Order: sequence, then structure tokens, then C-alpha cells
Amino acid sequence: MFTILKGGTVFAPENMGVQDVLIAGQVIARVAPGIEPVPGYGETRVLDVTGRRIVPGFVDQHVHLLGGGGEGGYATRTPEVVLSNIVLAGTTTVVGCLGTDGITRSMAGLLAKARSLELEGISTYIYTGAYEVPPPTITGSVRSDLVLIDKVIGCGEIAISDHRSSQPIPAELARLAAEARVGGLLSGKAGVLHLHVGTGARRLSMIFDIITATEIPVSQFVPTHINRNWDLVNDGIRLTRLGGVIDFTAAESGQPDSLTAAQAILHCLEQGVPIDCMTISSDGQGSLPVFDSQGSMSGLKVAGMTGLHGEVKNLTACGLALSEALRPVTVNPAKILKLYPEKGTLLPGSHADIVVFGDSLAIEHVFAKGRQLVRHGQAVVSGAFS
Repeated sequence: MFTILKGGTVFAPENMGVQDVLIAGQVIARVAPGIEPVPGYGETRVLDVTGRRIVPGFVDQHVHLLGGGGEGGYATRTPEVVLSNIVLAGTTTVVGCLGTDGITRSMAGLLAKARSLELEGISTYIYTGAYEVPPPTITGSVRSDLVLIDKVIGCGEIAISDHRSSQPIPAELARLAAEARVGGLLSGKAGVLHLHVGTGARRLSMIFDIITATEIPVSQFVPTHINRNWDLVNDGIRLTRLGGVIDFTAAESGQPDSLTAAQAILHCLEQGVPIDCMTISSDGQGSLPVFDSQGSMSGLKVAGMTGLHGEVKNLTACGLALSEALRPVTVNPAKILKLYPEKGTLLPGSHADIVVFGDSLAIEHVFAKGRQLVRHGQAVVSGAFS
């Protein structure tokens, strides 16, 4: 089965101008002007997207596929994510994680959920672990999970600088980073340590201590929720100047003292941080608890999946070129997680994960591995129980 997207402006995410895109099976076969069906090659569908923008599907590196929360008791556990919510947001690749609750939600359950979403049409990966140290695993260790389980690409989300963390010391965190690094080396995966960072005064100090005192490279750490407050953003800027990367959370905009991901990125750009060092994730289906000064939960919301799309629109509304605004949700996370060039780009040979923007960057069409999952803004493929 072949599909030709005709007449759109292609952002790969670099602006390639008006081009046609040929999808052959699950991959992009060609990007060029004037691509026409070839008689005898088989059925070819032609979709006219003249005046539209063709961009890579979003890569969301932090999604609570099984739900999250529970900090307010059993009734505050958030529900599992469903396929339609993911694809309607323009996301075609997700990395699932556990959060505060590594007890009633398990690594085996997370793996099963990731496999089910893959069967329904998108690409899925997972982190092994949860907030606590030592982390829950499937095979007994972070290293062996990475080596033996295809979908495990790193360890996380391990909590630091947060009253909900297990209060790990630098030596424990360094050991986890080393386990993830070696597991990644042996399996050819990223092996990153994905870190939930809270509002505690220590912020990123443990990462700085570890990269100073050990041989573990700064690239092993991917701290997230960096836009919780200005102090944490400034710590993140310091980390990037040492060669590190930082992840902003789209859902943080509703929290006290927090910045939107777009605000944080624009500030970092003004401070000379390269756009390639920054990513955005949704924290999708996770809980967004609000705690008072005594650590008691005073409010709770559920993070949606639409944050990546919203932040791209926010960045462009603030004057950033679309080719740059797309990088934190496409090519940057794909490279950090060693999923590039299959993910995060529209180059020939990459997976046909594609979003077509209409007017005002509205999502009109979504393809995942060549299969159309959204047509004219409506989900056309549903999960088993949607």
C-alpha cells in the first residue's frame, strides 16, 4: 500500500519547502516535488494537503500509560491512557513510566500496556523503575531489563529533590546511572536515567555531584519537570552548559510558581542554551497534585496528552520558527533516546510517523508507521475498549 501526501510544506523538522511525501508501507520512501503514482506498483492513495504543513509525529518521552497519582489515597489514582487521546494530540511515539506508585502499578503491567498500544498502531517504549530507590524491575535489575526486554530503553522516573522520593543519596543515584549506562551499552539503547525533579532546595545538586565525582557522563541523565520554578530552570541552564539536556513538562503551566514549557524554552534560548539541549514531555495521564506547606495534598488534576501540540503553538505564537519549535517534541527526544533516524524526522527511510497541520496549526491528519489514525481531526482507529 502506497500513500502520497501532495503539495504540503514539509518540516523534517527543517523547512524543506513544498514537497510531496511518498509513504511505502511503514516508512517514508521519498520526499520530492511532483511524486506521482506508478502503474503496476499497487494501490496508491493520494491525499491533497496543499497549503498544509507536514511535520514529524511527536515523540513524548514521559507518559503514565497505566495512569499515575494516588498521593491522596486510592480514589486519586488516575486512569490508564487510551489510544485516541494519544493520536489526537499528534503523538505517535510514547515512553511509558511508573511514578509515585510502584506498588499497585507494576512493571509487568506497564510492559503489557505498552505492547497493547503498539498493537493498536503507535510506537511504544518504557522505563524500568518508579520513584523509589531501589527501583522495581522485571528481571531483577536495571541492567538486565535493558539487555533482555526490547521495550526498556532507560530507567525512570526516579524521584529526587521531592518529599515523595525515597531520598536517595548520591552514591545510590550514581549506581543506578551506572547500571542504566552499562545496560544501554550492552543492548545498543540509550540507557538514560530519567529523573523526576521536585521543588526541593537541592534541585539538580546530586547530578552535579555525580558527574564531578565519577566517570559517568552528563549525557546519562535526563531530568524532567525543569520548569517548576525559576531556580530549577537556572540549574537546568547550568547543566546544559556542562553538556547535559533538560526536559520541560507541558502540564506544569497550572502549578504554583511554574512556567509554561514555552516560557522556559524562550528564556533558555535568550541565555544561549542550544535548542538541541531541550525537550518537552506531557506527563500525560499523570496526576498534578498541589501540596500545601505541610506536604498535604490540597488539589489534584490529571495531565492531558495535548501539551506537546499546545507548546509548539505557544512557541510559534511567540515568534519562534516552526522548524525550531518542533525540535523539542520530535528530533531532540528521538536523538536523546537513540530512536533517531527512525523517529523524529521525515527523511527517507524513517518511520512514516506524520502529522499534517491545517489552519492555526490544528491537527488534521496523523499517520503512525504509515497507517492513518486521524483523518480530518477525527480518530479513525480506536483501542479495543474505546
